[in-house]
Amino acid sequence: MKIAVIGSGLMGQAIVYDLCRAENVDKIGVYDFDSDLAEEVARKFGNEKTISGQIDAGNEEQVIEVLRDYNACISAVIFKYNPGLTRAAIKTGTHFFDLGGNNDIVRLQFEMHDEAKAADIIVIPDCGLAPGMVSILAAAGVKEFDKVSSLKIRVGGLPQNPRPPLNYQMVFSSEGLINEYWEPVVILEEGKKKIVTPMTGLEELEFDGIGRLEAFYTSGGTSTLPDTYKDRIDFLDYKTIRYPGHCRTFKPMLEIGLGSKSAVKVDGQNVEPREVLKKVLEKNLTFNDPDLVLVKLFFEGIKDEQPKKMVYEIIDRQDTRTGLTSMMRTTAFPVSIIAWMACSGRIDHRGVVPQEIAVDPAFFIAQLKKRNINISIKNN
Repeated sequence: MKIAVIGSGLMGQAIVYDLCRAENVDKIGVYDFDSDLAEEVARKFGNEKTISGQIDAGNEEQVIEVLRDYNACISAVIFKYNPGLTRAAIKTGTHFFDLGGNNDIVRLQFEMHDEAKAADIIVIPDCGLAPGMVSILAAAGVKEFDKVSSLKIRVGGLPQNPRPPLNYQMVFSSEGLINEYWEPVVILEEGKKKIVTPMTGLEELEFDGIGRLEAFYTSGGTSTLPDTYKDRIDFLDYKTIRYPGHCRTFKPMLEIGLGSKSAVKVDGQNVEPREVLKKVLEKNLTFNDPDLVLVKLFFEGIKDEQPKKMVYEIIDRQDTRTGLTSMMRTTAFPVSIIAWMACSGRIDHRGVVPQEIAVDPAFFIAQLKKRNINISIKNN
């Protein structure tokens, strides 16, 4: 199988690393607008089957020429490019997967379902951590119940040693972070889709060995789950985990408009507040300290006419041996697993399909375990 990776950032690096260790991968192509960066990633994280090249992710014709030689393509670039990349993949008959993160973009991709099905390919958006892995874990947990009344998903990527005032470091793109904190949040309430405001619904939770944390609503994490499980699950929501005090400190910056894309005049120049905030975050919150990823899925429902509760939990820390951060591992490995499954014939769906429907949870979880991403399950 031949798999192309578009984007040579942190997630692209980890995707290449993982694909190089997968069975029956004959060719890996890593492409970026910065050809020197792509070449460096191929050399550092690839193997003898890895090549590199230059690509403009916004140039569909150029993407089409590259994808003609590949069975699958993984997008590791910012979500705004994914509709064009999806169109290119359909035209070349190339399976397509991305890290997603924006509900509006995903809706555009699902509008291409018929074209993707006619091209005999599978397209799965939102295949990272959250959105991503947690959707497949949700599907695995739902299978353990006759009826699920509540599913609460809590996920966070955090520094192992927090620094004030935000107790946070950049573990993925600043644009992605602001998008989560800014865009509307979709949940299920009484089995129906409902929109709630991001950075609300503040609550406390704990992880053994880590202590007290907070969680609040953010956008994108539920991905396609509300559509898949509406009228089947009474309540479903997603919140992001942070160290205590983060929400109280960060939220006012957005409330005064620093997340806005509407330009303001500064010394006669039009400046987007969001662009300023992105640069400030990248400058002041890029520590490269060891990180960890925390995941909890709380299920409540009925099994064999009896009340049942179940919790899936992941505590994943940075891999000191490889240098891959926990966020790189838990975001990149899921999408590389899914792409590999599709090329191996382990996904028989065609068209644009949610991962919680297309991906076999048991096989996927076994693949995570091979990569030392371990899930503990508690029943009570």
